[in-house]
Amino acid sequence: MKKYRRPYRIKKKKPIWKKRFFGLSILLLIISGGIFYLIFFASFFQIKEIKISGNEKVLTSDIENVAWEVLFSEGESIFILNPEKIKHQVLFSLPQVSQANVKREWPDGLIIEVRERKPAATFCQNGNCFFIDKEGIIFEPAPENSQLIKIFTEIGSLQNFSLGKKVLEKNIISSILKIESKLKEDLKITPESALLVSDERLNVKTFDGWEIYFDPTKDLNWQLTKLKAVLEEEISPEKRKNLDYIELRFGNLAPYKYR
Repeated sequence: MKKYRRPYRIKKKKPIWKKRFFGLSILLLIISGGIFYLIFFASFFQIKEIKISGNEKVLTSDIENVAWEVLFSEGESIFILNPEKIKHQVLFSLPQVSQANVKREWPDGLIIEVRERKPAATFCQNGNCFFIDKEGIIFEPAPENSQLIKIFTEIGSLQNFSLGKKVLEKNIISSILKIESKLKEDLKITPESALLVSDERLNVKTFDGWEIYFDPTKDLNWQLTKLKAVLEEEISPEKRKNLDYIELRFGNLAPYKYR
């Protein structure tokens, strides 16, 4: 018996748009596009308000302007904003600010909390004077009539002052402020200025014109104790008018010299 072969049929390929994976791809593309739009362009999530707190002398508008500059360059969506970058820019652009905390406020707000530097003394060099904080950072020009103790230094030479720059170590500032406080409270002596001659020598000048030589690397309490003893036992207030200096840096002695 003769066998007949079935005729071969060519299976037609489905158009790509009818395939399941194509439909899924289009769906994923639409979803991705929607998410992209929400993140980058939806006005609902664009920063509209910046709340500032903690500032006293620094203008609110100055802080806002710094934040908006970052937002304009990086994007204004709350999803993509970088709080750390805004914080860094605020600290860099505004030397009066010592700390900044930046937080999102959903869905379209930004909160910036700042802490300002407090002047501890006045730092002067090359005819320029600036307020300096307890960290040793200068942050704004100081007026000529400032009542804070003036600090000078012969260590190094700062030709180009940059606000926000650290010009003295924290321990030096701490020593000067401690000496100032003890002189005023315990000995009723008002210091006018402090000259850092070297790491081991600090000359404190009083408003009466005489000086006291300290070594900030040694025990300041002992040096102040010697000062109190020599003033009470040997140098009366009347004699201080002709006093040149008192030396406190060496041993148990406190030698002094008249003009």
